[in-house]
Amino acid sequence: MRTRFPPSPTGFLHVGALRTALYNYLLAKQAKGTFLLRIEDTDQERSVEGAVENILRSLDAAGIPPDEGVVLRDGRVTQEGQKGPYFQSERLPLYRRYADTLLEKGHAYRCFCTHERLDEMRKAQEARKQAPMYDRQCLRLSSDDVATKLKDGVHHVIRMNVPHERIIRFEDDIRGTLTFQGHAVDDQVLLKSDGFPTYHLAHVVDDHLMDIDLVLRGEEWLSSLPKHLLLFEFLEWKPPRYVHVSLLLNRDKTKLSKRQNSVAVEEYFAKGFLPEALLNFLALLGWNPGTTQEIFSLDDLIEQFSLERVQKSGAIFDLEKLTWLQGQWMRRIPLLAFAARIRKIVEDKFSKAKTDDRFEEKAELIQERITFFHETPAMLSFFYEEPRVTLELLANEKQKVTRELLPKIFETLETICKSISEKEWTNDILLARAREATEKEGLKLGQLLWPLRASLTGLPYSPGATEVAALLGKKETMERLRNAKTTIG
Repeated sequence: MRTRFPPSPTGFLHVGALRTALYNYLLAKQAKGTFLLRIEDTDQERSVEGAVENILRSLDAAGIPPDEGVVLRDGRVTQEGQKGPYFQSERLPLYRRYADTLLEKGHAYRCFCTHERLDEMRKAQEARKQAPMYDRQCLRLSSDDVATKLKDGVHHVIRMNVPHERIIRFEDDIRGTLTFQGHAVDDQVLLKSDGFPTYHLAHVVDDHLMDIDLVLRGEEWLSSLPKHLLLFEFLEWKPPRYVHVSLLLNRDKTKLSKRQNSVAVEEYFAKGFLPEALLNFLALLGWNPGTTQEIFSLDDLIEQFSLERVQKSGAIFDLEKLTWLQGQWMRRIPLLAFAARIRKIVEDKFSKAKTDDRFEEKAELIQERITFFHETPAMLSFFYEEPRVTLELLANEKQKVTRELLPKIFETLETICKSISEKEWTNDILLARAREATEKEGLKLGQLLWPLRASLTGLPYSPGATEVAALLGKKETMERLRNAKTTIG
């Protein structure tokens, strides 16, 4: 199985394009085949400097680099494989050769119409509420007329000659039987006047010469499918399997756009999303595994993905679901690896962390509570600097901690702390003594632990109170309780 991902270098890698690349990658890997990347840069005016590097970096960061074609090696763009070149701009003689073959067989013709005439033709068709299509004026030119125009150097393009009487049928792996009427298919331009091919000719030639078995692409190419099937037939080649996946949609079911969501892959990585979470999310946009499983590693996807369970309808890009998956994948990172990933981030903010020999224990406290790595300095700040505690934070209506009750709570907390020796100062013992005190003093556990947590961290959300106290130590815990007590007078 040879699949391909053929982006145009017109900018950043779109998340929808990453999903297309992912599906192609999965199908290739399932069959122990090859995932190829080709750069379709025949529209030179739209090519953007640095776009190829961006595309390759994004694929590498996502964990699905190409096996063949245009690849990134040691930060450099290079080409690997026996079917190159893999930049279409380097394959122009090939496209010219096959365009000439189509001309010789009568499956294509030269069109000398000017842009002005084509604009007038389309306006007239729109006024008559007709679908815009070339009116085939140049197909009716005699061979002598064509020869004269060529001799005079008149600019022209090469168009395909679509047999209007034909009915074109094809079995799409997702959409089933597709039927197209030949008279509704436009005579597509195949070779432009500057010698560059259009996508239609170039990808057909390349997919054949590069032995591509399956073409998986967006549904926006469905209307062009009959043109591509006819070109394979005209050139006497067997077409690949074609698969057309649905579009990604905003919540209002409009096409995914940067007005409502970020659409560049690099933006999601810059925001801190893990590659595992992003691939997991994109795989589920249009594919239903048929089970309740929602967390899929790349290996899981290679094993379980199937075209039979890819839906035809558009998939809603739900940022909340992506964020939820991000949290799930954050918790799956092994503790030592997690601590290593966040350590420099924390050390850059708090120099004290550089000599912290209990950093892994502190990292463990917050791993279940964060969604992104960049949240860690704020979540661990109270270990490295004195927290700022306010009366508004200490009192909590939800926990039924009133200002009037705070003196009693602080007195109880101090008694608990004094009753535990340095040797016994652990989370389990602190929690057990807190439970005993609540029964004795007629308090609820939340009424006791909320002010303790607020006093130690200065945060409305943080790890558990006794967990924090255990890591801070008895002396620091009691010091912070005394400091917090001054806020209630």
